[in-house]
Amino acid sequence: MFDSIATDYDRLNHILSLGTDRSWRKRALKQIVTPSAPQKILDAACGTGDFSIAIAKAAHIHSRITGADLSQGMLDIMREKTAREGLQKQISTIQCNCENLPFEEASFDRVTIAFGIRNFEHREAALKEFARVLKSGGKLVILELSVPSKPWLRSLYNFYFSKILPIIGGLVSGNKGAYRYLPASVLNFPGPEEWCATMQSCGYSNVTHKAFTFGICRMYTGTK
Repeated sequence: MFDSIATDYDRLNHILSLGTDRSWRKRALKQIVTPSAPQKILDAACGTGDFSIAIAKAAHIHSRITGADLSQGMLDIMREKTAREGLQKQISTIQCNCENLPFEEASFDRVTIAFGIRNFEHREAALKEFARVLKSGGKLVILELSVPSKPWLRSLYNFYFSKILPIIGGLVSGNKGAYRYLPASVLNFPGPEEWCATMQSCGYSNVTHKAFTFGICRMYTGTK
């Protein structure tokens, strides 16, 4: 499914979020990047690389970012974008299942995942795998779409997601089914309290969450 929408994925993200997805990533960078020191950062479920590229631009010049994703179509576009930005030295890519990462323990200072954790079949396995490859004291930073808590806004949000988004997504990408799946995956994702408890049960401490744009997006952080 993600291979089939890869060429239109970035444009649709910006259209459907009214451009706010860029600001969410920018705010998350403060939890990820230490500009004064080189870091090794894993961007899991990196998609077409928007977040990896933003991280590389904000990070120390000797930092190294690895983008991992199951979709080869997404990674192909990411490599093209990385080349255009001249970031081939800072960013590498690997096709893999992020529930079973091909990296040694304690390989990364940070692990990030933006708008991808809800698509995992075994989320707890992924969280434990992220913890395995994090160094002691390293941090996991998750951005994920969320359902607003205010009832009136939640009603509008659900209408937009269930009725409007599939039409727009289908017209632009030609795959209406994908844009039925995407909102359904958001609506079925655990609430913030439940998800924070899941992170804690998977070995993370200092777990926090922060709402962006009335709760449409949330950032979760946890330390190994």
